[in-house]
Amino acid sequence: MSSARKPLICLAASGGGHVRQILDLKPVWQDYPHYIVTEDTALGRSIAAEEEVHFVPHFALGQARLGNRAGMLAAAWRSIAASWRIVRRRRPDLFITTGAGSQLFVMLFARLAGATVVLIDSFARFRAPSAFARLAGRLAHVRIAQSRESAAAWGGALSFDPFRVNDGDPPVKDPLLFATVGATLPFDRLVQLVEHARDAGLIAEQIVVQHGEGGRPVPGVRSVEGLPFAEVQGLLRRASIVVCHGGTGSLITALREWCQVIAVPRSFARGEHYDDHQEEIVDAFEERGLIQRADDDAQFAAALAEARRRPRRSATTDPAELIAYLRDLAEATPARG
Repeated sequence: MSSARKPLICLAASGGGHVRQILDLKPVWQDYPHYIVTEDTALGRSIAAEEEVHFVPHFALGQARLGNRAGMLAAAWRSIAASWRIVRRRRPDLFITTGAGSQLFVMLFARLAGATVVLIDSFARFRAPSAFARLAGRLAHVRIAQSRESAAAWGGALSFDPFRVNDGDPPVKDPLLFATVGATLPFDRLVQLVEHARDAGLIAEQIVVQHGEGGRPVPGVRSVEGLPFAEVQGLLRRASIVVCHGGTGSLITALREWCQVIAVPRSFARGEHYDDHQEEIVDAFEERGLIQRADDDAQFAAALAEARRRPRRSATTDPAELIAYLRDLAEATPARG
């Protein structure tokens, strides 16, 4: 296939773990004309320094469930306008999305524009498809789940399970505790757990906190709203303990670097997220003995003590089989431009 006739690929994902998986799939799209649609987060801006990136507003149906129906509708209208402008100007031949809400209208307009649409559901959904997958799946030509159980519950979906536990000897780490709430929403409860433990004399390590836009900083330590992804990776390589929310992107990124991970899942009942899917994620990782869970000060203190006692483990995702499938699909996709 000549360079002029290669299909244009649009990669679409919301913030956090969704867009990180797009980066994991780079062997699929790096040799094709492409662009990325995501949210305006620290990670999104880092990607924009090297790739063609278009931003759409954060939008999720769960905003209404948290009592912000007006905000959800306003964000939806902005997302419709931004999505239409992007697809009108850069009409893709192949559209690959890892979700979620903010990509719904980009996906709709790409489908209406004639693109072949591939929806890859979140790795976070081990047992059943996500609400986004159930809603947007009808727009996709190809639906891909990342566990057999989830694929079986999502009729017609293909299954590619990328989860792998790493072998080998853990690297030497610094006495550093890195706490991160992720790229999308603040999470003051997690930050307070770290602050309370510090004030109780339970943390002797150096502390760095990423508390999120509008979140609560921790006085007396380095506490910032956001960090470039390269700096996050550097901190993870150094950190002996990582405290994070229950998103798969944060968990896997920390586990790849052999960190002891303490996860605090966001709770819908507390108004911290749009649903309780992080409960499922954290439970699945904890069952494998890879992380520890903490929801309150007592559990956090116990998790800190255990993190210093037990051997470190590592895990990653290896999407080689999914990459091979998508490369074949890209090769077979005609260029219309």
